[in-house]
Amino acid sequence: MHPLEDHYLSMTRRRFFGQCAQSLGAGLGTMALASLLDGRRALAGTPTYGPTPLTGPMSLAGPHFPAKAKRVIYMHMEGAPSQLDLFDFKPQLRPRFDEDLPDSIRMGQRLTGMTSEQKRFPVAPSIFKFSRYRNNQDGVWLSELIPHTASQAHELCFIHSMHTDAINHEPGITFVQTGNQQPGRPSFGSWMSYGLGSANANLPTFVVLITQGFGNMQALSARFWGSGFLPSEHQGCKLRSAGDPVLYLKDPEGVSRDDRRRMLDLVADLNEREAQRTLDPEVRTRISQYEMAYRMQMSVPELTDFSDEDDETLAMYGPEVKKPGTFAANCLLARRLAERGVRFIQLYMRGWDAHNNLPGEMRAQCAAVDQPQAALLKDLRRRGLLDETLVLWAGEFGRTVYSQGTLTQDNYGRDHHPRCFTVWLAGGGIKPGVTYGKTDDYSYNIVENPVEVHDLHATMLHLLGFNHERLTYAHQGRDYRLTDVFGKVISDVVA
Repeated sequence: MHPLEDHYLSMTRRRFFGQCAQSLGAGLGTMALASLLDGRRALAGTPTYGPTPLTGPMSLAGPHFPAKAKRVIYMHMEGAPSQLDLFDFKPQLRPRFDEDLPDSIRMGQRLTGMTSEQKRFPVAPSIFKFSRYRNNQDGVWLSELIPHTASQAHELCFIHSMHTDAINHEPGITFVQTGNQQPGRPSFGSWMSYGLGSANANLPTFVVLITQGFGNMQALSARFWGSGFLPSEHQGCKLRSAGDPVLYLKDPEGVSRDDRRRMLDLVADLNEREAQRTLDPEVRTRISQYEMAYRMQMSVPELTDFSDEDDETLAMYGPEVKKPGTFAANCLLARRLAERGVRFIQLYMRGWDAHNNLPGEMRAQCAAVDQPQAALLKDLRRRGLLDETLVLWAGEFGRTVYSQGTLTQDNYGRDHHPRCFTVWLAGGGIKPGVTYGKTDDYSYNIVENPVEVHDLHATMLHLLGFNHERLTYAHQGRDYRLTDVFGKVISDVVA
């Protein structure tokens, strides 16, 4: 190729403007230096406030005002647990067993393909007992399936009036994770990584932990913790439950740590030359990810080694805590990640999709999560971490009051129900021991204080120090945000 042709082909808009800026002494290198300085301030714990969301493609947004929370632990119950059998007590349904759900309640609302052809919609009251537990109001009714969690009712804020637009799992999980039903947007954890930066140079800012459940399990896509159009350094890092927690973390046979260091230095030099040639920010991301992997060779084995935990702590999380991949082990890992400064810790518990045999599946699922999630709250509290850690427990939608398929006195199934469901939050600036929102007598429609997914996201961002309307990223000609063009802060649940 003629040198002049090569010059014209390589002269992209990014390179053109980058070279112009460099000629004025204010190129991308200066922006990168500013980003690094912001990162060092974040590592040092010094907040930087300001309305400007971006100064360059790799820059941190920075909080807009002092935050109540420093990090998030988000426990997602994939498959959608039944609010009727856990949190939304409806004793008046018991005399209505097997009655048809009134048309005045259903109002012709959208159904899934799994029950749209049913000729009847028989009411299925929960077979589980509920008890009243002390909170900071007049008490809260909770299921016998979650006694350990119920013992922490004084710490929890229950939102009974959540609703969503999605009626199937894939768009439902995508929506609650990214603020949009369509794939391709950054996940909540990626927005946090972009907004807050790292508080530990030796661990990723966003970590994902997965537990296989006991019921019907839906597909779990890696894009649920993807960075979308944000720089790829902000995507979640999944820790595996078997073998090495992270693939290729160990040096190959015959390769010493010094050899690995020399190799990385050589690769970094080549990547640096490529970054200067193309001005592509993803090349610099690649350099930083190589360095992170090198540091994780030391930090991850220490993180996943529970030998320094005392017997009392291990017993608190339950008998499964030493089995990698169990919910108990992942809850303890979440606490260890939190105390090491990881910003966003995502726990997935699969197996809540109870279309049939709901009582049997719910018993197994709750037995796996109840003690560990209560222990996580107690452990964070006793270590002084709960007040600065925002904890969320949620599914992608709720479950119908009517039974799917055969209904008997001791067995039933429930279909997807986006019209209302329950989530709970704790710590991190949330009012403890309160309930918010209300559903009708059938737990089918919301009658008080409806809360959209965007409202939940806006509230969580507020507690993390962000005006949700100003945490934005420019992409393809417009500024995007987690809450899109919606969302309001639920001030009644903010302490």
